[in-house]
Amino acid sequence: MSRPAHRRPEYHKINKDLFVLTYGALVAQLCKDYEKDEDVNKYLDNMGYGIGTRLVEDFLARSCVRRCHSYSEITDIIAQVAFKMYLGITPSVICNNSSRNEFSLILDKNPLVEFVEELPAGRSSLCYCNLLCGIIRGALEMVHLAADVTFLQDRLKGDSVTEIGITFLKKQDEKKHRRKK
Repeated sequence: MSRPAHRRPEYHKINKDLFVLTYGALVAQLCKDYEKDEDVNKYLDNMGYGIGTRLVEDFLARSCVRRCHSYSEITDIIAQVAFKMYLGITPSVICNNSSRNEFSLILDKNPLVEFVEELPAGRSSLCYCNLLCGIIRGALEMVHLAADVTFLQDRLKGDSVTEIGITFLKKQDEKKHRRKK
């Protein structure tokens, strides 16, 4: 028996609480496996990078976003469409420099820390949600945009907000080579 030719794939959503608790268990296990926070942060970033390289295809297929022409457009799409689609939140975007290649995503609410009150004792340099940075970096690289993505502030570390910094590393070409007709 064959499938209908024009049927769209079904997307299954998992329970948000299950995802958040599973992520917390993952971070707890990594803290047991690695002594240094930097190693845990690197592992979470690499894991996120792998997710981001695959997630971008799903995002582009489901969101139907058009081609962006500036870094601010890209950052707005990340905040208003991607975060909303996958995490159910919409961070605010702030441009941090006059070159318009550094942006901050301010998360009023971070669903990954819903059940986390504080970082484990002795883990003050742990970036609990570093997975998000890796996801953003991986997705951007898959659309040929190199970026440095880091946590600038984190409520779990006592900051007033949670802030993710995105710095685009290459100057975006104003005109792309057009195919000759």
